[in-house]
Amino acid sequence: MVGGGQGAFIGAVHRMAARLDGAFTLVAGALSSAPDRARASGAELGLDPARTYTSFEEMAKREARRKDGIEAVAIVTPNHLHAEPAMAFLRRGIHVICDKPLTATMAEARQLARAAEKSGALFILTHNYTGYPMVRQARAMVAAGDIGQLRLVQVEYAQDWLTERVEATGSRQAEWRTDPARSGQGGALGDIGTHAFNLAAFVTGEDPAALSADLSSFVPGRPLDDNAHILLRYASGARGMLWASQVAPGNENGLRLRVYGDRGGLEWSQEEPNRLWFTPFGEQKRLITRGGAGVLAPAARVTRVPAGHPEGYLEAFATLYLEAARAIHARQAATGTGTGTGTGTGPDPAVTYPTLDDGLKGMRFIAAAVASSKRNAAWVSL
Repeated sequence: MVGGGQGAFIGAVHRMAARLDGAFTLVAGALSSAPDRARASGAELGLDPARTYTSFEEMAKREARRKDGIEAVAIVTPNHLHAEPAMAFLRRGIHVICDKPLTATMAEARQLARAAEKSGALFILTHNYTGYPMVRQARAMVAAGDIGQLRLVQVEYAQDWLTERVEATGSRQAEWRTDPARSGQGGALGDIGTHAFNLAAFVTGEDPAALSADLSSFVPGRPLDDNAHILLRYASGARGMLWASQVAPGNENGLRLRVYGDRGGLEWSQEEPNRLWFTPFGEQKRLITRGGAGVLAPAARVTRVPAGHPEGYLEAFATLYLEAARAIHARQAATGTGTGTGTGTGPDPAVTYPTLDDGLKGMRFIAAAVASSKRNAAWVSL
């Protein structure tokens, strides 16, 4: 793991997710750019001091030389520290699992894409909401034509934790997310707007062709947006709206998706993730529950416990790690590397996770939204 040391939120989430299904073991880390914190964090996690590094460069070099070196690395740093570590490990053929968004800038994203193409190693982007069973149920139903021709996409991600200038109080999580040097062009847009954008694309199977964005920074002195209203146009003729806000009091983690076609509609909320509402046009609204009747294979294969036993955020995150492990084992089997034998043909086609291409789409989304907002919400092509 790179990043995720003492005081970090998302690093602990990644570690819990990685070990939930027993597919990964944490054996090495460059857990902080501060040497003392890196060593202390490694000790807390029980890492071998010899494999607790004070820089990702040192970790990449030394682990690549070890016979028992790491097979994959999780990068859980702020956005501006995604590209360089990822490229350092990709160059050595080590698979990369990286937090979103892909990078802080489009130039870094393109550079990373070139490094990944040359490497041959896998790149998994942790848009974790794609791991929920009911999200995969919705995706399968749209693909099967259950809602007919897509017409409307409504996606929102509302929070309230930045309603005040929290970054001025010493909050590390708020400090880097509101700093253009570390977060990139997008504030709420990059932090949660990319999740909403990715979720809509994952479920519908369609990417917007153009957008019109109105970005706002409501908190005085904040250099990045904390609210985004975005209209979306699809090549198919569908239309969409995306709202991302971190200054909406009363909202904790309000990610919600609604998609409508000419034959029906689907509704899903992250705060009630085990439920999916389906309404065929002209008929009564139907509730589909995770593990219950009517659940399709793509949802069933990522369900761990029986219906009525809630699965949530950590399990969805863990699904991406399990899918990553399946893909890595398949790659090893196909190439005869790692624990593989060279007899495999590739991962099960059902294995699904966000890729570097999804990350590039997210970066283009951020760039287009910023450009549109600067031009008074002019329409910008994606």
